[in-house]
Amino acid sequence: MIQRWLCVLLASGAAALSAAAAGQPLRVAQIQQPQLRDDEQILPSQIVRPPAAARTAPGEPAPKTAAKPPEPARAVACAGSFAKDSGHLKLAQAYGSQNITFADVDGDDGSTLKASILFPKDPKRRLEVLWDDDTTRAGTRMIVIEGQSTWTAPKGLHLGLPLAALEKLNGKPLKLLGFGKDGMAPISDWNGGSFSTWSSDCKLGLRVKADPKASADARAAVAGEMEYLSSDAAVRAVKPVVGEILLAY
Repeated sequence: MIQRWLCVLLASGAAALSAAAAGQPLRVAQIQQPQLRDDEQILPSQIVRPPAAARTAPGEPAPKTAAKPPEPARAVACAGSFAKDSGHLKLAQAYGSQNITFADVDGDDGSTLKASILFPKDPKRRLEVLWDDDTTRAGTRMIVIEGQSTWTAPKGLHLGLPLAALEKLNGKPLKLLGFGKDGMAPISDWNGGSFSTWSSDCKLGLRVKADPKASADARAAVAGEMEYLSSDAAVRAVKPVVGEILLAY
């Protein structure tokens, strides 16, 4: 309340001074003074002045603030910072040392592995990179996109991509193994599609996950170690989407 009245007082005082300097009579009746209680008297220490940057002459445009540098694109490729000869240091230089850590990550069958993790506290920007040599943290072995990560892989691959869209990118149906208890199924064969020879620099691995809302019977129909064609009606029934992307050397 007091600060609002201060703005009114300062503005009124400035107008009066300007009028006096111009030789114009002051119209005191137009200056409305606020009625303050005894406990609302303004002390000098209570006067808050606007910062210097905010004080601009009438008609002048506000000063422009420096543009924030763009963040590096969240796209993985088998080159650059993610090439075979990359390392923890190169990732830190590209994405900022404050955005990377070296810690344990989940492996297969409940095991743990060491990996460099980009943006470890942000599920949507998280990316795991495993190395051939954990001591020097160098020699890219595998790059893992999973969970809620929004990182993309070559050819527009990303988590949540529907199976039908994956088939379109491949140019034909593909083959997958049965869905496990975690609701995931690995792609076992690209069936001669475009992903069969998609890159000579690194290998691609994918797992698709069934819709959690799919019925237990529908999921059971495509479980086990059997191999299924993605165009199979039983596979379509569980509405799979890309659930994990691996790039390996």
